[in-house]
Amino acid sequence: MGVEIAALSSRGGRLLNEDTCGWWTGRDVAFCVVSDGAGGHQAGEVASKLVVEETLGWLRATHECSVQAIDAALRHAHEKIMIEQRRDSSVADMRATVVVLAIDSARNAAVWGHLGDSRLYCFRDDRLALQTRDHSVVQAMVDAGLMNPGDVRQSPQRNKLLSAMGHEEGFEPRVDGSAFTLHPNDKFLLCTDGFWEVVEERDMERALQGCASAEDWLRVLETYVLARASSRHDNYSAVAVWCTPASYGAGQVY
Repeated sequence: MGVEIAALSSRGGRLLNEDTCGWWTGRDVAFCVVSDGAGGHQAGEVASKLVVEETLGWLRATHECSVQAIDAALRHAHEKIMIEQRRDSSVADMRATVVVLAIDSARNAAVWGHLGDSRLYCFRDDRLALQTRDHSVVQAMVDAGLMNPGDVRQSPQRNKLLSAMGHEEGFEPRVDGSAFTLHPNDKFLLCTDGFWEVVEERDMERALQGCASAEDWLRVLETYVLARASSRHDNYSAVAVWCTPASYGAGQVY
């Protein structure tokens, strides 16, 4: 089993794009990372790039698809941000979300991890099979039965995070999928909140019906963003990963 990967990243209605996404494939492995930075004065851009580059770099060096490898990679990237915060006071407040996917095509296995409100969705037979749970105030309210899941996108507290890369208090990334066995034609979507805020899960499923590639799927989903988002809409980024019979090489950071 191989993977087909496509990515997009846009500043939306903002002056600066503080999202970063990247991917790398090697023999029998594929790693994808999406990060949404925050902190002002370009610090968010610095944070997201550090997260993607350091996480991908660690995973490339270990060449391992495991819970332990992803946890170590995220902790390594977090420490790099903390070091940069101490070194340069102008980026002392920078933070970033992260979502990372690792695929072992030889074992047909997938592992993923995340922190903040950037999400991973998995689709099987073109239906949503699972998604990550945000580290956010509104997710905590949903878990406590104080909010309907359908109200998350409209909540004025939607952007309040409980944890993020670069924030030492409460830093505990969630890593899942140790026993997740891939099926042919499984599909993944990793995206920032600027993307999923206006693209609902039913949109993601519906768009899969008429798309022949990961690239086509992303472009269709982007039309929803462009049609629904306001002129001041947040940055939005996404990486689509389709399990395929063939393998792909190379890598890129956006």
